[in-house]
Amino acid sequence: MTTRPAVSQGEFIALIATMIATVAFSIDSMLPSLPAIAAELTPDAPNHAQLIVTFFMLGMGVGTFFVGPLSDAFGRKTVMLGGAVLYCAGALIALSGTSLEAVLVGRLIQGLGGAGPRIVALAMVRDLYKGREMARVVSFIMMVFTLVPAVAPMAGSFIIAGFGWRGVFVAFVIFSLLSSAWMMARQPETLPIEARRPLRLPILLSGTREVLTNGSVLLSIGVQALIFGCMFATITSVQQIFDVALGRGDEFPYWFALGALLSGASSFLNARLVVRLGMRYLITAMVTVQFVISTVMALSSAFSLIPEAALFPAVFFWFTSIFFMMGMTMGNLNAMALEPMGHLAGLAASVIGGVATVLGVMLASPVGLSFNGTVQPLAIGVACFTGLALLAMRALPAR
Repeated sequence: MTTRPAVSQGEFIALIATMIATVAFSIDSMLPSLPAIAAELTPDAPNHAQLIVTFFMLGMGVGTFFVGPLSDAFGRKTVMLGGAVLYCAGALIALSGTSLEAVLVGRLIQGLGGAGPRIVALAMVRDLYKGREMARVVSFIMMVFTLVPAVAPMAGSFIIAGFGWRGVFVAFVIFSLLSSAWMMARQPETLPIEARRPLRLPILLSGTREVLTNGSVLLSIGVQALIFGCMFATITSVQQIFDVALGRGDEFPYWFALGALLSGASSFLNARLVVRLGMRYLITAMVTVQFVISTVMALSSAFSLIPEAALFPAVFFWFTSIFFMMGMTMGNLNAMALEPMGHLAGLAASVIGGVATVLGVMLASPVGLSFNGTVQPLAIGVACFTGLALLAMRALPAR
């Protein structure tokens, strides 16, 4: 550990979790609105409403490449504030869009801005912590962060009931303004001027080359991309699964909240276990469990082995286990990837997060768009992604 944040560690964790939660809120609160968006903007191809989620994640992935180097050059807080401005602008564009294409443009811009809090917040953690202590802090951040996915769909459904699906975009602007004001008022800059890296192309290329030629970092990126693929495919498919496959669309926000709360325990458990067992062991164990569960789900769906009365409990357990895997792996993977990159934390976080996110979106999009009224496409996708992740983990060094 280097220096301590000027605020207490508890407030620092809460603040960083809130900033990162901008991403979860921007995704999960939109899920209850997908049927209404499909009916209004794309009635002939309802699966295309998923692109409302996908385009945000794509914009976030692309934006991730830029915000880290910018924060290394100009400081963390300046770039966080700039990202918030871009995020709010995208939300207002989507709010006024009268076609699916116009709303998607707004969501893409919103995602570009959302890359700021997502990546720069993690760089702020790396500025202050390292190694397994960093993994522990990240796990506590993720534990707080999981509360947002729990309440976001419910919040979205209440906003939609009162103001229509466009009202969600107003909520995005308000959330961003409040969290940015907290950060500007309370958190000191974590990157001193003497530690900043000039924004010069040769330096950026050299740093990027260093990140992408480090074998451990490259393997961590690959595993992150595959696990992101699991998560993104689940998020884009889960509302339709509850609505069409299970006939519980009206109950979706409540079951999603329960699943998020249950899976939230994973980050707390990881924080307790990671120092004792190590990051590589925990990642491998959780991915193995998920590979088995998803393979069983895929085979059961293909051969109609699950009785109708047991289908809902089985699917609920399964999608909760996917989010549980996220809590037990992503903080560790980020810490493993950033550990040898402390001297260029912002750039490394950008390259790692950008590549993993864009690849994750590319993997997840065909799975989501293949929804056919059953859980089979998602189960096959998650089983394939976790199987490949296990192969990659075998080559990663122990931590």
